[in-house]
Amino acid sequence: MSTQNTSTVALMKEEGSARPVRTFSADLSAVGEPALWAFGGALALGILLISGFLFFIFWNGVATFWPRPIEVVTLQDGSKLAGEISRTNLFRPDPSLLATLTDAQRAQIREEDGYVHRTLIRTGNYDLYNEDFRWVSDYEIARKSREPGIYFIERQEWGVFVGRIRQVILDGVEQDPAQLGQDRLQAEQRAARARFMTIREIERGEIGKINHQIESERLALRRVEIRHGVDSAQYRDRVREAELRIAELEKAYGVLQAKADAIKAVDARYRVVLEDIGGASKETGLSQIVRYYAANDIGFLDKLGIYLSRWAEFLTSEPREANTEGGILPAIFGTVTMTMLMVLVVAPFGVITALYLREYAKQGTAVAMVRIAVNNLAGVPSIVYGVFGLGFFAYTLGGGIDALFFPERLPSPTFGTGGILWSSLTLALLTVPVVIVASEEALAAVPRSIREGALACGASKWQTIRSIVLPHALPGVMTGLILAMARGAGEVAPLMLVGVVKLAPELPIDGVFPYVHLERSFMHLGFHIFDVGFQSRNSEAGKPMVFVTTLLLLGLIVLMNSSAIYIRNRLKKKFVGSQF
Repeated sequence: MSTQNTSTVALMKEEGSARPVRTFSADLSAVGEPALWAFGGALALGILLISGFLFFIFWNGVATFWPRPIEVVTLQDGSKLAGEISRTNLFRPDPSLLATLTDAQRAQIREEDGYVHRTLIRTGNYDLYNEDFRWVSDYEIARKSREPGIYFIERQEWGVFVGRIRQVILDGVEQDPAQLGQDRLQAEQRAARARFMTIREIERGEIGKINHQIESERLALRRVEIRHGVDSAQYRDRVREAELRIAELEKAYGVLQAKADAIKAVDARYRVVLEDIGGASKETGLSQIVRYYAANDIGFLDKLGIYLSRWAEFLTSEPREANTEGGILPAIFGTVTMTMLMVLVVAPFGVITALYLREYAKQGTAVAMVRIAVNNLAGVPSIVYGVFGLGFFAYTLGGGIDALFFPERLPSPTFGTGGILWSSLTLALLTVPVVIVASEEALAAVPRSIREGALACGASKWQTIRSIVLPHALPGVMTGLILAMARGAGEVAPLMLVGVVKLAPELPIDGVFPYVHLERSFMHLGFHIFDVGFQSRNSEAGKPMVFVTTLLLLGLIVLMNSSAIYIRNRLKKKFVGSQF
């Protein structure tokens, strides 16, 4: 019998019957090779996209604080501007502008499509020209250079100043910066910043505590007035006590204010006159200069020191200049505190619900409907949770708490408005479906034989759950908590309604009794990114802060999740020998 090689299905006679012969393509289809290649390619593409995104955020975030040289650009009309090169791109000039250009300028325009390069320069000096950045086209530029002696000066207010230090006034005496020397100038600047921080500590710290005590006395008097009336003996006695106490506090207030005023008087005698590349000058206090350096005259080690000092400021100080400069310590603190409060609420609530559904509830239509509702809750838009949190937690529960426990503060709300407590509870509702589903799956994965063995030894159902089932299910429960933390830490939309603010002058936890203030508004890294990127007066000035804040938020989520994963792995190792 002869055989025939073919790529199509062939029939071969064998014992009077016809049987199809499988080809190479049919074999691949049978074992799923094309689908396997498609799945592998999709996985590779997904990994590539995620890796590219993370690298983009990492590169831009890490490079944000590195000092750059200052370019001095001389324009065709003879004017000059100086600043850091931010970025370049192509644009098409207005046709009406082309008629005004010289032949040399027209040569800068690409003949094939009429586009020209332009450069965005961070010129700073907003208080002089009402702009931080300026676009300069190639046909406008006569030459570029990096002149020595150009300073990049970071200020407490008005942002960056790019220019020269024309004059220094120390203790009321005018001095030439060249004769003064860099070491002396830096020492005086550090001393001026120390005075500035001392004044801030007195005004915000010590005087702030006294103001809080005076307000507490006023509220205590108002509470007695509400309970007993202004004609009661209790009210008259409390008035006398309050007057004496407030008099003592005001005396201490006057002492502290006089101390701060004395330091301010000294600080006012230390000033500096700055001059931009065009000759315009600006006088400011030496204590208002946060950091300065001659950008074109410093070496690698000096740049590294500036880079590290900027990171230290970013992680340990408050924001300034509409959140586009300075640090984000309040946002870091608020994000971590809110996430931990959310976990403290969602963990017991989610686990108890899962325990009831899996271990106690009679399986039937009602329980099935509850599970469907839980799964549907996971798909509800987050802004809906924010509306619910504002209406139920803030206005209903918070308003009731104010009426019962803080009537003396009304009509100013205490708990009847957004705060970190209501934000945590709102996000707990948002993430509890994830914890319930994960906990149920973990409880279902515990072998039935272990339960039966515990019951056979005389343990009750609760003892079996507490001592056997829950410890073995904890790794799965931790997986749900990890997912909840990752989602809750990055949510922004509901927080905009129930507590997050652009700038929080007071942290939720401080040294003022009762030390934990869950009614206060707070800052959040996610909202900080939105605010800086889309709500600041200059999006270009806020763009570097967007990248570095995003990098920090991702790092913070990774750190919290890594800690939870470490705990989960320890639990797995502890019970791996007794699971099966």
